[in-house]
Amino acid sequence: MLSKPAAAVLKIINQKIEELWEEEVSFLQKLGRYPSTLGKEATVQHYIADYLANDLGLRTETFIPDPKRLSKLPGYSPAEWSYAGRPVVVGTWQSTGPKIGKSLILQGHVDVVSPEPVSLWNYDPWGAVIEGDKMFGRGIQDMKSGIAAMIFALKAVKESGVILGADVLVQTVIEEECTGNGALAALDKGYTADGALIPEPFGLNGLTSQVGVIWMRVKVKGAGAHVERASQAVNAIEKAYHLIGALSEYRKLINKRPKHQDFAHIEHPLNVNIGMIHSGDWPSNVPSLCTFEVRIGFYPGQHPDDIKAEVTEWLFDAAKEDDWLKEVPPEITFYGFHAEGVSLDRDQPLFHTLARAHHAVTEKPLHSISTTATTDIRFYNLYYGIPATCYGPVGANMHGADEWVDLNSVKTVTKTYAVFLLEWCGIHTLPS
Repeated sequence: MLSKPAAAVLKIINQKIEELWEEEVSFLQKLGRYPSTLGKEATVQHYIADYLANDLGLRTETFIPDPKRLSKLPGYSPAEWSYAGRPVVVGTWQSTGPKIGKSLILQGHVDVVSPEPVSLWNYDPWGAVIEGDKMFGRGIQDMKSGIAAMIFALKAVKESGVILGADVLVQTVIEEECTGNGALAALDKGYTADGALIPEPFGLNGLTSQVGVIWMRVKVKGAGAHVERASQAVNAIEKAYHLIGALSEYRKLINKRPKHQDFAHIEHPLNVNIGMIHSGDWPSNVPSLCTFEVRIGFYPGQHPDDIKAEVTEWLFDAAKEDDWLKEVPPEITFYGFHAEGVSLDRDQPLFHTLARAHHAVTEKPLHSISTTATTDIRFYNLYYGIPATCYGPVGANMHGADEWVDLNSVKTVTKTYAVFLLEWCGIHTLPS
């Protein structure tokens, strides 16, 4: 059951969200038309900062993450690129009067993965095209729709005349898709609260567990030559096959081990994915170098350094089985994600409040899920003692062609977040 103050204003808040709906859809389309892939997040971030400051009246700050400072913090993931001109945005709605509730962070990430190959799309990946109840585009599901929902939830509360009993921070960060350093930078900057919600698109479910993730790069050397002397050369691509095969066996091994209890219901919870491979520059040359890059998952409670050591030993052992590789072993390095897994206690106020808000909007119980991916909630829960979870809209084809989000579910998330704000932060002043 909702608290009496929240129940009293629920109808008013829902009506305001309906009134703002066309504006929210237009805002989401605007976000979707910014091609905010890695390194190109600045324009959408400046747009959001301007919107938070001028349309919502929030005290807004933009700042550039400092990787040298962040590298000393738990949870940091090493990046091989510059942060220049790539801001994090934080808008603060400061409560007036005595604090009567709990403060909240609403966080979304603006970075999106590449839409390539675009030839596979039936829609412009940067067009934010609406067809029926769906909006299509790269990053529309993951997770610009969630950003629109969280911002308009706060806007509806604010424009309804409700004064909340605690501060609300609206944050849009960079690099959730590769390091999470944007979220870490905001926390290190001092932007903390009593709880956090991230509207990742998990289909109106609460997130209770996620795997850890590391990224690995493997360089394999061969002995190049013109193809006419191929019998005297060593093809680096073919030698890479041997190690890729070994990683396939490693994937089987880790999934045969006893499962973490949060993932016992998932047949194949740990993925080892060969995501990139580069080699050669001419069809008639035997390539002398092949580089492939890998994403490796592991369970909560395991440390990234232990997984790095295990997979490194696994590959070196595999290299010893090959006459060439045992003499010219691969070069193995790690960059990007060094992300620990997270397992959350469902019996805590954050989940109880989310469950009440979800039920108030949908009239259905809240279900929880474990994901075989990672999100930024790890920073809040593991390193800053801030309870955090994800709850976001319904969609499909995330990271694939024709990514889409269900707009009706975006409205549901907007309403749920608005109710959560009322319940979590408390109501200092009701609408007059």
